[in-house]
Amino acid sequence: MGLVKTNRCDGNGASDGRKVPRLTTLCYIERDGCWLVIHRNKKQNDENGDKWIGVGGKFEYGESPVECAMREVKEETGLTMLNPRFRGLVTFVSDEWGVEYMHLFTCDKFAGELAECDEGDLVWLPKAELFKKKLWEGDKIFLRALEEREDFFSLRLRYAGEVLVEHAFE
Repeated sequence: MGLVKTNRCDGNGASDGRKVPRLTTLCYIERDGCWLVIHRNKKQNDENGDKWIGVGGKFEYGESPVECAMREVKEETGLTMLNPRFRGLVTFVSDEWGVEYMHLFTCDKFAGELAECDEGDLVWLPKAELFKKKLWEGDKIFLRALEEREDFFSLRLRYAGEVLVEHAFE
């Protein structure tokens, strides 16, 4: 018997017509009190357009969260994470973008040389400065949690358009 794939992880839809949640990773690489972030200013029709976010992206079929984070960081930055730390699961619910389960990582040891990114400009930004940039409101909540908490956390964020209308740690 062959394996039958009935659900897809790319958000394009399930067999019953519902959208399947997207599975993504996001990583904040740390160095000298700074986070490596992308100013998303290069892609057309980017839901994160002109915002400042960590490095990450969508799972490929069969990948674990760590494998996805490692691959995405390597592809987008040229860096290899040496100690990725799985810090939280963030559930986004949006009336425009659907549902996304984002696996949140930090990393403070890496190897390699920073490369150009085709999604935006990579910047080592002091952590406090990031809050002055254009961010999703929910990102401010999980960024504070990354700084204030050592435990693994689960956070639910609900958006109407770009407005955060509800958030809760679970």
